[in-house]
Amino acid sequence: MNDELDQILVSEGQPGFPCKLGELRGLVMNAATFGPYENEFKRVGEIIWEVGEQGDKALRKFTKDYDGVDLTPEEFQISKEELEKAHGEIDKQLLKSLRQAIENVRKYQKEIFISAKKHSGIRYKLIKPIGIYVPGASAPLPSTVIMCAVPAQVAGVEEIVVVSPPRYKGSIHPTTLAVCYELGIEEVYRIGGAQAIAAMARGTTVIKKVDKIVGPGNKWVQTAKQIVLGWVGIDSMAGPSEVLIIANEKANPAWVAADMLSQVEHAPGSAVVVTASKEFGKKVLDEVKKQVKQLSRAQETIEYMIKYSRIAVFNNMDSAIECANEFAPEHLEIQCGDESKKIAEKIENAGAIFIGDYSPVAVGDYWAGPSHTLPTGGGARFSSALTANDFIKSTSIIEYSKEKLAESAEDIIRLAEAEGLDAHAKSVKIRQEK
Repeated sequence: MNDELDQILVSEGQPGFPCKLGELRGLVMNAATFGPYENEFKRVGEIIWEVGEQGDKALRKFTKDYDGVDLTPEEFQISKEELEKAHGEIDKQLLKSLRQAIENVRKYQKEIFISAKKHSGIRYKLIKPIGIYVPGASAPLPSTVIMCAVPAQVAGVEEIVVVSPPRYKGSIHPTTLAVCYELGIEEVYRIGGAQAIAAMARGTTVIKKVDKIVGPGNKWVQTAKQIVLGWVGIDSMAGPSEVLIIANEKANPAWVAADMLSQVEHAPGSAVVVTASKEFGKKVLDEVKKQVKQLSRAQETIEYMIKYSRIAVFNNMDSAIECANEFAPEHLEIQCGDESKKIAEKIENAGAIFIGDYSPVAVGDYWAGPSHTLPTGGGARFSSALTANDFIKSTSIIEYSKEKLAESAEDIIRLAEAEGLDAHAKSVKIRQEK
C-alpha cells in the first residue's frame, strides 16, 4: 500500500520536475472554490438568489436539504440559555487553556493595531457588524471563533454574528458555543453552507446583514464568499490548508513527516517539503510511510498525499528557497537548525513563518497570538493574515480654504482639461470668478 507514496518524492533534474510542482500549485488553488464553468458554481449562485428572494423560508429549506435538520426560523438562533449551559458544562481545564489562548491572541492583536495613529488627512472607523463562518464538523472548532472574533473585538467591533451548520446532534458543538459565550457573542445561528453566507450578505428577517464576512469553509462556502464580494467585504477565498517546509539534514525527519500529515488530515490539505538533500528527502518519505499506517484514515490520507503533497529535492538550498517564495504558502516552516533564522530573512511570501524545530503549525493554529486565518493558494503574494486592522476602514479627509484652492486652481484645471473633463475644470473655475 505504501509503495504508491514513492511518487511524492521528486528531484530537480527529473523529466517534468518544474511542471509537477506547478501542477500541484494549480490543484491546490482550484480546490478552494468552484470554477464558473462548474455546475456547483451555478448552484451556489442559485442558493444566494433564493435566500435573497425568500429569506428565512429558503434557509429552512436548504438546512433541511443539505444538513438533514428541519428548523423553524425561530430555532435558527442558539438561545442565551443554551450558550450559558454549554459554558457551564465545559471541561474546566479546557476552559483554562481556551482563556489563555484568547489572551495570547488579544495581546498580540493589541500590539499590532494601527488605528491609534492620527493624521488630519485620514479617519479610521469600524467595519460593523461582522459575520464569522465556523465550519461544521462532529469535532468542535473553537479556535476558529477565537482567531476571527478576538481580532475584531480588539478593533472595537461589538456586533458579531456567528454561523455554523447544525452538524453536531442537530446543533453546534457545545465547545464552540462555550467559546462564543466566553467572548460575549450572543448572535449565534445553526445555519451553514452557501445559504449562511447569503443570509449574512443579504440579510433575512432573523439574521442581520453584516458588512464583512470572515472565516474558513469548504468550496461551497468559499465560492459563496467570492460571489457576494462587493455586497460585503470578505477576508479571502481560503483553502485548502497548506504547509511548505524548508528543511535540511539538521532537521528531524520524523517531525517533518508529522507536520506534513497534520496538514493533509484536513482532507484536503497540502504539504510540500523542499530540501537540497535527496538522502534527507528519502528519510522523510520513509517516516511518512511509517506514520500514515497509524492514522485511522490511512488510505484517504495517502490519496490526499499523492494528489496534494510533494517532497521536492533541489540541487541547492537557494533554489529551494526560491520555490518557497513562488509557492507563497499559507504556513511556511523552516527546520534548518542554526540556519533557520537566516533563511527566514529570505522569505518574501508566506502567510505565517514558523522558525525552528519547535515551532510546528499547531502552535500558530491555537496559541502563539497571530490569527490562523491566513491567505492560501499563493494568496500570500498579495495578502496577509487576518488581524484587528482588517476590521477598520479609512476615509480620506480633504479640507481646502479659499486661499489654498486659489494656489492650486490652475494646476487642477489643467489636469482636468487634459482628461477632457470640462465640468471638473468648471467646478474649480467657478470658485475663482469674482
